[in-house]
Amino acid sequence: MDDIVRQALRKWPHVPDCRGWLALDARGDWYMRDDRTQAAGPFPQSKGSRIQHDKLRAFIGRNYDVDADGCWFFQNGPQKVFVELEVTPWVFGVQRVDGVFRVETHTGRGVPSVEAVLVDELGRLFLHTPLGLGLVRSADMDTAADAVLAGVWMPQEVVLAELPQRFGYRCSPQPLGSP
Repeated sequence: MDDIVRQALRKWPHVPDCRGWLALDARGDWYMRDDRTQAAGPFPQSKGSRIQHDKLRAFIGRNYDVDADGCWFFQNGPQKVFVELEVTPWVFGVQRVDGVFRVETHTGRGVPSVEAVLVDELGRLFLHTPLGLGLVRSADMDTAADAVLAGVWMPQEVVLAELPQRFGYRCSPQPLGSP
């Protein structure tokens, strides 16, 4: 977390949370969702505006975290901005460098290891890592397939609808007990 964010949290500890305004799609892109976008429907049917500003995306990535209830958020100064997830809290890129398969998050963090490889009923590939569960970007599926064919990764079948409960995250982070 950035120092400026920590300072803002100390200065203004009781700022209300923000929900519905930020989303992460299956490609690892962040979306701003204003009132009109939210009124038009849930994410991802109504996406909003893709965030293209590199420094803003990097700021969000450095301050992206999860709470005890499995709700992912961006700590924007003193305010938690909860994130609507299309599929998983992480989207992973895969590269093959000198024969080694390296995984990186959509926020640019290196992934230390892959604990499990899963494939859902639609053929999408997921990696369970020490950071949590993530979907492999469609653009990196050729490289991921090479890891499977080389026997480095051994996918297990999984049902998409079971992933949030099994891996402890919530796609739509509404407060517990709300409709």
